[in-house]
Amino acid sequence: MALDLEERLSRAFRDKLRLLVALRPSMRLLLKRREVAEVERELQRQREEFRQRMERLAQRRQQLDQREQRLRDVVLKFTSFLKASAARQERVLQRAAEAQVQAAEQDAKAARLHQQLAGLQQRRDRLAQRLRSLQRFHSYLQDVLVRMGQFQDVPSMLAHFEALLALRAALAQEAAAGQERLARGWAWLRGYREETLSELLCIATERAQLHACLEAAHREVLQGESCWAHAQSTATEETLLLAQIKLAVLNLFHLTTAPLKVCTDVALEDTEAQLDTVLLCMQDLAAICAELQPRQLGPCPAATSVHHRGAGVPPSHE
Repeated sequence: MALDLEERLSRAFRDKLRLLVALRPSMRLLLKRREVAEVERELQRQREEFRQRMERLAQRRQQLDQREQRLRDVVLKFTSFLKASAARQERVLQRAAEAQVQAAEQDAKAARLHQQLAGLQQRRDRLAQRLRSLQRFHSYLQDVLVRMGQFQDVPSMLAHFEALLALRAALAQEAAAGQERLARGWAWLRGYREETLSELLCIATERAQLHACLEAAHREVLQGESCWAHAQSTATEETLLLAQIKLAVLNLFHLTTAPLKVCTDVALEDTEAQLDTVLLCMQDLAAICAELQPRQLGPCPAATSVHHRGAGVPPSHE
């Protein structure tokens, strides 16, 4: 629309320009003013039309918005209606399924009841047949009741006999318990006897082992006593021999040092020092003999023997 208006205005303006070019300047100015006034009126009219059109468009838009809002409300209502309808349909289906399940349960229960009824009828028939078969026992019990004359009716007589049977069962149970206790006592006695026999065998074995150990210890004691006696005798002999040796050494010491008048400070119990002193005296005597005798006669036998003996054996060993 704006393009058409511009095109018409441009066409009218070109036409007016042609007329203005053809007319005089004063006329052109008047025409120009008239044209400007017409253009202003046309523009004012166009503005008014545009404003009215914009108002109609705004009203149309508002109507469309209101219609859209109504449509939204209708859609929401329809959606909620669909949801409610679906929920109602689901509840209806669920109720129908529950009704079907209940119906199936009722049918199954009815079938069970019919079966139980049939079983009860069969049981009633069996009981009736058994009652007919036990009728002769009833008459027999009546005859027994009349013959005994101790009871008022059959139930009291049956109760008495049931008490007797219960007493008999209790006595039998007590006897069985006594037999069981007796069996347990015999088993315990056998176990205790076996355990005692095993303990006695162990004690006898241990006694034999202890007796053998005692005999071995006695033999060891005898051997120890014999060894101790032998050691004591040997020690006594060696002590006597040692005393004799000490006495001989002491005599030799006195025989050696007395003629030579050697001053010795040796204790009587120091045998080794005495032997050392005797050896020194013998060596001195041998040296003196060697100096006094000629060389061709040879060394003194006593000195040689003493020298060899002193060189080969230590004084303490001699």
